[in-house]
Amino acid sequence: MASASATKTAWAVSGYMLCSATLLIGNKYAVHKVAAPSFILWAQLFGTAVAVKAAHLLGLISHLDAIEPTKVRVFMPVALIFCATIFTNIKSLEHANVETFMIFRFSTPLCVSVCDYLFLGRHLPSSRSWLSLLALLVGAVGYGTTDSAFVVKGYLFCGLWYFIFCCDQVYLKHVTSTVKMESNWGRVLYSNLLASIPLFFMMGSEVETIRNATPEALMVVMVTVVLGTAMSYYAWLARSLVSATLFTILGNVCKVVSIGINVSLWDKHASPFGIACLLFSLGAAYFYKQAPLREKQSELPTVNK
Repeated sequence: MASASATKTAWAVSGYMLCSATLLIGNKYAVHKVAAPSFILWAQLFGTAVAVKAAHLLGLISHLDAIEPTKVRVFMPVALIFCATIFTNIKSLEHANVETFMIFRFSTPLCVSVCDYLFLGRHLPSSRSWLSLLALLVGAVGYGTTDSAFVVKGYLFCGLWYFIFCCDQVYLKHVTSTVKMESNWGRVLYSNLLASIPLFFMMGSEVETIRNATPEALMVVMVTVVLGTAMSYYAWLARSLVSATLFTILGNVCKVVSIGINVSLWDKHASPFGIACLLFSLGAAYFYKQAPLREKQSELPTVNK
């Protein structure tokens, strides 16, 4: 039983990390072909919802939750927090460069681990895990400060993003633990469909660019929709199986991998010391051990399919 659970967790985590890294490359290429990032994100969200519903109607997905008002009320904050995270992320990057923002992001597991204790019933991390979290942050600081363009400003939006992001990690874990769903695909459907609604109204300035997009460019966007569907499935599955802190760390590891890909394929500016800091962060993440629950919680009768 324990072995089966460990295998399922490894499968979910591996799928999430693979899809995350692949989607990064796909998104970068898609934005290069169609300079309409809001449209691309909306297409991924709405396209995922349509794909999941169509697969269910065709019998490819055996269990899928129907749209119910009670579940809409639960998942609506998921959609709103997602959009708020995207908005504050964009505003943060207008005032602070990627390296500065990365340092903020890599400190989030420290906050989420305390939230795990306060709101989600877990113990505080062990001494080894605290050191791992601090080392992860030190590696990010080392990488960020090696960049000549490193700037420390934009605290307001970075702070807002930080707060909203931590709320997102905690609330989504709360949803997976407390809301009974027929399958993991139900979470994918609800979160993507609801989040696509406000995104639809955020792409008004991109209409002309969308009209002028070539069929080849739109095909690239369609590929990212497929990748987004897979990532959404694995992300929700992984969230349901690991703590909010560990999921946050996995997201940071994906960020390190994405930076590595970016340095290798496109941006050659990283110094040997900067690359060493990234590898140090990966090593630090390896030594983190998820904090156990303080008491056994009854599992919801949910089938992850």
